[in-house]
Amino acid sequence: MREQERFERERQARAGKVMSKDDVVRLFDEHEKMWARIPTLDILGWGSFPWPMLKKPSTPEELLTPAIGAYVLNPNVASEKSEKDRIKEHIRRWHPDRFDTRLLPKVRADEREKVKDGAGQVTRCLNELLMRHS
Repeated sequence: MREQERFERERQARAGKVMSKDDVVRLFDEHEKMWARIPTLDILGWGSFPWPMLKKPSTPEELLTPAIGAYVLNPNVASEKSEKDRIKEHIRRWHPDRFDTRLLPKVRADEREKVKDGAGQVTRCLNELLMRHS
């Protein structure tokens, strides 16, 4: 797991996409605001969701465990929670029982399958991270 995270950081550095600590903190703040806003919106789309990655994905296939782990377990975000609890917090947000009943019905029909696939991929990646941290 740590090796995959290191590889992802190195890949981002080679691509010139290393985020500063302030950039990461701003991204997390924006994502929290998005989560707070989502219940008030009538229509959602792919871009309405704060996908748990440092770089916004454009397809479900871009939602990979190393990238999601680099986001969820990012050391630049102050948290008193354990890594395991941070992962569980994200699982609660993306879990199909909640996501598919409360949020998916609000997604535009032309993006619903894409969003459902993305949320499912996020959940699988988070569960994989949780198994590694148990």
